[in-house]
Formats: sequence, C-alpha cells, structure tokens
Amino acid sequence: MNPLLLDVPPAEWNLPPAEPWREKQLRTWVFERFASSFQEMSNLPVPLRADLAARFRMAAVETVKIQGSADTTRKILWRLGDGSLLESVLIPANPGRDGNRSGRLTLCVSSQVGCAYGCRFCASGLDGWRRNLTAGEIVGQVLGAAKIAGRRPDNLVFMGMGEPLANLPRLRAAMEMLTSPEGLGIGARHLTVSTSGLAPQIEELARVPGQFRLALSLHAGTNETRDKIMPVNRRYPLEKLIPACESFARAKRKMITLEYILIRDLNDSPDEARAVVRHARRLHAKVNLIPYNTVEGLPYERPAEPAIRRFQMVFRDAGVEATVRREKGHDIDAACGQLRLREEKAAFPS
Repeated sequence: MNPLLLDVPPAEWNLPPAEPWREKQLRTWVFERFASSFQEMSNLPVPLRADLAARFRMAAVETVKIQGSADTTRKILWRLGDGSLLESVLIPANPGRDGNRSGRLTLCVSSQVGCAYGCRFCASGLDGWRRNLTAGEIVGQVLGAAKIAGRRPDNLVFMGMGEPLANLPRLRAAMEMLTSPEGLGIGARHLTVSTSGLAPQIEELARVPGQFRLALSLHAGTNETRDKIMPVNRRYPLEKLIPACESFARAKRKMITLEYILIRDLNDSPDEARAVVRHARRLHAKVNLIPYNTVEGLPYERPAEPAIRRFQMVFRDAGVEATVRREKGHDIDAACGQLRLREEKAAFPS
C-alpha cells in the first residue's frame, strides 16, 4: 500500500525542481481546500497528478457513517487504509441558523485504533488495542472533518479513541502539521491533549514547545477508587501523577483541566469530591464534571441529578471551579468507541 502523502516529508514528494511553486499549490489543496484526491487539484498538470497518485495516498480516512445528534453534534466513523475503523466527533458551540459557520467548532480526535489502557467504564478499549495512528492519519481526521463541516475546526481535543501520550512521537508530528503556518495554522493554545495519567510522558510533553493545553482524565480522587476503574493508576499512582501535572503547569503556565466522569455509587461520593478538591487546589486546576454516558455491555450508570448537584456543591463550597459538562451527542453513542464497536459487531457477528 502506498504511503500517505502527509506521512512523507515534502523533500521526498519529488516535485519538479524547476517549479518550486508546486509545493505551495499542493499544500493549499490539502490544508485550505481539504482535497481528498489528487484529481481535484486542477491547477496541477495532469501528468504530475497521475505521478503523485501512483506514489501516494491522498485521503487518510474514508467516511463510513455520520451520526447526527439532536444537539447538532456529529459523530463520524472513518475507515483507514488497512480497513481499521475509528471515530471523531464534531461538536458545535451555540450553533445558529447558519449551521454553526459563525460559532466555534471543536473536533474530538482519535490517536489510536482501540486502546490498551482498559479503563473499566470506556468503550474504546473493549475490543483491545490494534495499533497507533500515523501522524498523517491523525491530521487526516481533521482534514476530513473540515471537508464535512465546510470549515476548519477552531479547537482540537485529543480525547477520542486511544491514549494520545502512548503515541507521543506521532502525536507530536501531527501537532506540528496542525499548528504550522504551512499546515493548518491552528494556534497551539487551541489544542488540548488528554491523558489517562502517563506521568513520564506528561513530563516529556511539558518540554515540547507550544502553548497547548493538558486535560487529565482523573475520574477519582483517591488511589483506592482510581485503581478500581483505571489500571494505569497502579503504575502511575496519584503520588507520581500529580507532581508530573505540576511540572506541566509550571512549564506551560497554563491551567490544567481535570476531567471527571461521574459514575453512580462508584466515584460520586462527597468524600471523593473532597479528595479531588485537594488535587485541584494543588494544581490550580479547573474541573469538568461529566455524568457518565452509558455504554452497552458495561454495568455502570450515571448518578441521579441530586447526587450530581451534591458532588458539585463540594467544589463550590471549597471555592474550586467545577462545571457540570453534559455530554453532547448522548443520543448517538457519543462515548468514545461505541459506534465503531456497533459497526464491527454488525460486520462480524459472533
């Protein structure tokens, strides 16, 4: 299978040396017009288009299915060149009658096919880990979603399928393409990397240039609870994880976000909230409280509204910013990995 164009350095595109402007034309088609084939590139000579098509693949992802939600969130199921399936989610903020062309648009991007970290409540890892995405496949989701939306997303969050920091070299290469003026030109502060808690990689990420943001999928305030639902905590318990996050916050001078999925009778007690308050104060972090999005085949449920309010009140009483973030797309299997699992079960029933 030919390599993706975006995974090959421009010096190896072998464009005509007497026509240095061809690289800029090619970049314009890729990063501004979101072309999915070389044949669309009408200002490139036909022989050059044929040569490029013979040596490279243009589109990293192929759209399999788009699920639209009542709140205008759109989940996109992609197929990669090897047949693997993965998901991205387009999330509008305050969409208007113009289809959100004037509002902010966020894209949730995947970094792996499946996930090896086995968080008990998450659909992404139910079918195990398949492989890392290439940098071109990560960027390809953004380009494909931009073509669907008719515009470039304003914000990118690496919170889709997989653990981004377990694929850090390729993630870094993708972020360089996404932020480069010769690429998509998205400001680094509009990129958020989420992690389940890989402490050494958080410290490595802190040394990477750029004012991007970090979101920690905390989901528990104590090691006892975190061990039950996040196996990664046994390797990087809170005593290692919180200092690593402090290093990132110092290096970037950016507020970290603590993501906290509320699961009924598991991590929704006031005592657990008070433990999270201590971490948030230490990190000067804000907290996103997310009522659990149910996943078929898993036994967990979201708490009742009074329990959610009681949990949030602990933060308010402590003077810590904590927002209840309602999961968008609850009616379209928006929890990471659900649509992929449904599609694969339909294709390969047991």
